[in-house]
Amino acid sequence: VEEQRARWERKRSRTAKELLETEHKYLEQLDLVVTYFVTILKAKGTLKPAVLETIFGPLESIYSASHVLSFHLERGNLQQGLENLCQNLDLYGHYAENLEQANKTLKEQLRKNKSFRRFKKLQETRPQFQGRELEDLLPLPLQRLHQYKHFFRDLLENTSPDSAEHQKLAKAVKSVSEVSRCIQGIIEKRENSLQLLRVQKLLKGRKTQVLIPGRWYIREGWLLVVPSKGEELKRRMFFLFSDILIAAKPCHPLHPLNSHRLACQAVYPLHQCTVDKVFGHTRSQGGLLSLSFPHKTLLLMSSDQQDINDWYQSLTAAVR
Repeated sequence: VEEQRARWERKRSRTAKELLETEHKYLEQLDLVVTYFVTILKAKGTLKPAVLETIFGPLESIYSASHVLSFHLERGNLQQGLENLCQNLDLYGHYAENLEQANKTLKEQLRKNKSFRRFKKLQETRPQFQGRELEDLLPLPLQRLHQYKHFFRDLLENTSPDSAEHQKLAKAVKSVSEVSRCIQGIIEKRENSLQLLRVQKLLKGRKTQVLIPGRWYIREGWLLVVPSKGEELKRRMFFLFSDILIAAKPCHPLHPLNSHRLACQAVYPLHQCTVDKVFGHTRSQGGLLSLSFPHKTLLLMSSDQQDINDWYQSLTAAVR
């Protein structure tokens, strides 16, 4: 028991030391944004207060919360540090929700506001920045939250279950994990929206509506369509979403407007679809998938075995 306790204590000390060291590094990086951007921009009035608020959000409050955590960690008061951090975790949630708009506003200001563009360039040439740009520093709080989760989990695993600190750590792990999950959901939704928008822009015309709430992008790729009668194989681009499969073909390469786009050929709803492998389970070259819809059967082929297996898994998961 004594040996186990000593092992726990050694691991715990190492983790606590690493947590403090990385917290100092994180504070230094936040300090660059707060000191050389937020504080000076407020004083100079280069940006309107509402614009400043949109770009930096609750960054100053996150910086203050990190200072308090660092202060308690330096004095070995982990419990107090955790309590304070947990009280401020909602700041990270607000920051994540605002980040997309922050990036959009920053780009807009760099395009329109000449004095801000010059100011930003000048600040980033300071030796403290070491070649980093403001865009590299703004996502730091979300990265740090992810690190907190792992540090607190490691500390929890190496803390005696009987101690009061164990309860505080368990609570901290739970709280940080919940906020992390929430932020991950925000990021995934944002990435999904960008994928839907990209596919919408790729398709010629507005007849096919890709941007529909609740729809999730899954994958895309070229497959060969095997016709029912003895015609030639047709190479088509397929886009798989959570509720539909879109088949498209390239527009004419010499078309003045749509040469880089695709023309939608068909939209297949997945709610009444069944997927079967015709010969993809063998070790032969490639394989064939059969997709059965109420009024049509689609045979899709690829010469790449792995590709057809991946499509099979994605399609069966989407249908399910």
